[in-house]
This record gives sequence, C-alpha cells and structure tokens, in this order.
Amino acid sequence: MDDVALFERLAPTREALLEAIGEVVVGQQDVVDRLLTALFADGHCLFVGVPGLAKTLLVSTVAEAVGISFGRIQFTPDLMPSDITGTDVLEEDRATGQRSLRFVQGPVFTNLLLADEINRTPPKTQAALLQAMQERAVTASGKTYRLERPFLVFATQNPVEQEGTYPLPEAQQDRFMFSVPVGYPSIEEEEEIVRRTTVGEMPTGRQVLTAEDLLAFQGLLRRLPANGDVVSYCVKLAAATRPGGEASVPSTKWVRWGAGPRASQYLAIGARAWAALRGRELPTRDDVRAVAGAVLRHRVLLNFEAEAAGITADRVVAQILEEVGP
Repeated sequence: MDDVALFERLAPTREALLEAIGEVVVGQQDVVDRLLTALFADGHCLFVGVPGLAKTLLVSTVAEAVGISFGRIQFTPDLMPSDITGTDVLEEDRATGQRSLRFVQGPVFTNLLLADEINRTPPKTQAALLQAMQERAVTASGKTYRLERPFLVFATQNPVEQEGTYPLPEAQQDRFMFSVPVGYPSIEEEEEIVRRTTVGEMPTGRQVLTAEDLLAFQGLLRRLPANGDVVSYCVKLAAATRPGGEASVPSTKWVRWGAGPRASQYLAIGARAWAALRGRELPTRDDVRAVAGAVLRHRVLLNFEAEAAGITADRVVAQILEEVGP
C-alpha cells in the first residue's frame, strides 16, 4: 500500500479505535486521544492518577484493539531487575549429563508492557526498563536480545500516596514521550460505569487493526514531511523552559531544570501524529500546543521557591505557552 492510501486510513482508524475503546472504557476522552497519539508516534506514555480510574483496563483494551501482545508488571518494593528482563537458568541434559545456561525471557518481551505503579520499586529496578525503552533491547549476561516491534511501555503512577514510593529518575522520566494526568469521571460517566460493571458480564475489547498495520502507520508518520515553521516552534517552546537560556521566558523563575532536546523531538512527532490522526498531513502550531502539556509537564523540574509557593508544573507550562505565544 502506498503512503497516500495509508495516510487516508489514519483518521478512520482513529475513529474505529475510539469506538472500540468506548465500548469498554467510559469517558476519559482526553486521555484516550493522547494515548493513541503516543501509540501511533511510537512513544512511551506515563499515566498519573489515583487507583480505580481504569488505567489498566484502558491499556489492555488498546492492546486488544490493536491486536498486539500485552504484558503487565505490578511494581513492588521487592521487585528485582531480572523479574523484568528475564534470567539465566541452569539446565541439565539428561542424556549427556551436561549443564548449560538458558535465558528465560521476562515480561518485558511483549509488544505493549504495562508498568503498573512504576514508582513503587527502587530506582535500580526502574532502571531495568531504560535500555528496553530507548534501544528496544535487553542485555543479560553479556548478550543482547532484541525486542519485537512494536514495543511500547505504558506506565501508571499514583500521585497521592507517597509512602513506600520512589521518585522516577529524571533520565527515565525523559524516556516517556507523554505524561498524562488521569482525572475522575463526571457524574454521568460514573453512573454509566456503575451500570456497565454491576449488571451482566463485563464488556470485552475487539480487534480493529493488526500489529503490521500499526507498524506501517508508525513508519508513515516518520516519513511525513516536516513543517519548518512547526519545527522551529517546537525548539522555541522547549528552549523557553530552560532558565538562563537565550530563549527563556519570565516563568522560568520557578524552574530548576528545563526540557532537553528530546522534548523538541517529541513535540514535533507528537504534533505530526495529532494532526495526521485527524486527517491533516501538515501539523500547525495549534497541534504542537495540543500536545505540549503532555510532553513538557514531566520535563520541567521546579525549584524550591515554586514548591514552597504551591506552583505546579502544569501551571508553569501553561504560563510558558502563554509567554511564548501562538
């Protein structure tokens, strides 16, 4: 299929996915939109919200709709890196008596990995995902194993309960394309949730496309032409978050460290995916602003003054967007 025909399938595919997901998950439209943008842009995603907001259900439903394998790791304080990546086991050949090591793959060997409550495990174990997220590979006992594409990590994090949790290292936060807050449903949505989940059988997901389709769409988004004005705007936005930089804005008085170059890359590919999933070949600055909060909120590290004043990263990012202008 040529790129033109493939592009014409993108917007209808998004609509079909929204319909299939909506049959299982009630509401959360903004969350689903950003999840699909990250999915098609081949980017990892961090979902931040209190328990019980269907984050796990949403991710598993997306895996069913896309027709890719799904794995889940419940992060706990005693989780070891080998519990994620896999380990070597000693086996003995009964016929010859010879012993050899065999690598047993861990749950990271899947297409879509849900890292549930990722901040409940120490940084050493969190770091076991770094190579997988960046290089789509795992190294164990000196040997490197490639992960099957597509490979994406969708992680959840509880923002409220701090006992027994560990902050995500900045290097790992930067590997996530988006950080998406998951809020409470509206009263009407919660009534629908109760109706669906307390009467009859729970709804199940249905497949809309295949892993091969997803890989084709991801490749297409990388081949779409870059809009020079939008690229400049992405770089300008990321640079505006850096205190003391040549493009910094007044709101950086609340910022200790600003966003790095990876933010510019994710703003550009995120805006391209956001536009393409709505049938538009070239993104605009409005598309960049649509994904800017998700890209920047976990990359803008606030200083002590901001924390003492109760200033949030979302507020600082919103101010920076206003100061940079459309």
